[in-house]
Amino acid sequence: MFEMLSLNFMVHALIISLITGLFLSYLGIHVVGRGIVFVDLAIGQISSFGGAFAAFIGVGLTTIPLVFTLIGALLISMIDIRDKRLKLEAIIGIIYAFASAATVMLISKTPHGDSDVQEVLFGNILSVNLNQITVTGIVFGALLIMHILFRKKFFELTASYETDKTKPKGFNIWNFLFYISIGLSIVFAVKISGVIPVFSYLIIPSVCAIMLVRTDKAVVIIAMLVSFLGSYLGLFVSFHFDFPAGSSVVAVLGTIFVLVSLIPLTKHILAKRDKTIL
Repeated sequence: MFEMLSLNFMVHALIISLITGLFLSYLGIHVVGRGIVFVDLAIGQISSFGGAFAAFIGVGLTTIPLVFTLIGALLISMIDIRDKRLKLEAIIGIIYAFASAATVMLISKTPHGDSDVQEVLFGNILSVNLNQITVTGIVFGALLIMHILFRKKFFELTASYETDKTKPKGFNIWNFLFYISIGLSIVFAVKISGVIPVFSYLIIPSVCAIMLVRTDKAVVIIAMLVSFLGSYLGLFVSFHFDFPAGSSVVAVLGTIFVLVSLIPLTKHILAKRDKTIL
């Protein structure tokens, strides 16, 4: 069960998965609560678009994806839909589709187009080095401190989206900081883990937690626990069965979601049976 930890590259992969996965699972609670599950895919794809553009012009491999991501996060945070027939998800979906198409177009001009597309989608966490771990840890640590200090503001804002009674209109500083948090975390996480694992870390643990518990504190704890299990067991499956690491993590997280989904279903069936017996 722990043989893989004897290899440095597996230890590095586990560390970076925990750094990114645990914080992304926390952010996912706000993403799901606000009903903007596509926002991370869109911002992640914007980041990949920036990376593809930087590779295409041959400069700014680090700065251009960051600039693209922050601008994308700023623009999305300022979207104000006045027509009740439209939903924010529809606009975000359009942004995602455009960024995806533009990314593939630029990557198709690289010498290893197909493999580059695969890396954009699922990353390559088995090749992560100590420098990447350090930089990512510093960035995610700073974001975590901000969310701990202002946790009440962020949870109050998310609650306003859930009730839709005091939902902020136009520019809001806490909304902007939230999207900046997503933008910065995604621009670093996508570069290592890929778009699909990042999306899975954001959505699956938080959905599982919301299905199991009620209070904010319990949801955060359960979401992070699911993220931890998905990271470790995903790398375990990858190591022992020779599967791609990113795909394995996503598959394990998906399996955990299926198992969690069976819990309320089982309770409902048992409750229905008890009523029938009475």
